Amino acid sequence: MSRLLDAGLENLSTTLIKMGEIAENAVVTSIEGFLNGIDVINKVRSLSEALVSMRRKVEDDAFELIARYQPVASDLRILKSYMKIAYDLERYGRYALDISFDHKTFAKLEKGVLVDYKLEQLAEKVAKMVHMSITALKGHDAKLSKKLAGIENEVDELYMNVLKQFSRMPIRTKSLISNVLVVRYLERIADHATYIGESLVYIATGERVILR
Repeated sequence: MSRLLDAGLENLSTTLIKMGEIAENAVVTSIEGFLNGIDVINKVRSLSEALVSMRRKVEDDAFELIARYQPVASDLRILKSYMKIAYDLERYGRYALDISFDHKTFAKLEKGVLVDYKLEQLAEKVAKMVHMSITALKGHDAKLSKKLAGIENEVDELYMNVLKQFSRMPIRTKSLISNVLVVRYLERIADHATYIGESLVYIATGERVILR
């Protein structure tokens, strides 16, 4: 027999999936804006603010379910993980906004000058990780979640390679500042993709894993 708690968990899952779609949109929009020198900050800010609001709703709804239905351990595992995932999705939006803001502020919307120095490849891998994490979220897919670890290692390697390129590049100081920040934000988005993967593995199997 279906429980009232199950309906609440389903509603939380629906909210998280919607958050995931918004978060992916924010990340992809900010990356494209950076690489193409386009001002997308207003759109990304709107998406980021929506994620903040939705994260708060997930937390409030989760606490209400705990207070009303006194869930058992397996349900608490899901609720705890859902709150953690909501935070990670919010961070996608926050870093996407940082990318758009800092690029506009420091580089004056120039096209990404490090495209030929592996930055575009880094951005593509980060976008892929975000998409994989959202796909895994929709199906509570532990197997797909664990695959994030391999790509995250590739992101870390590219991140270090790009940083090494900075020291040899004759580019203006403001552009350099912009690119250093953007690369760091991309690396942090990748980290949060693995955090989501870890939470999904925990939901699906009860296993605590580290994918970084």
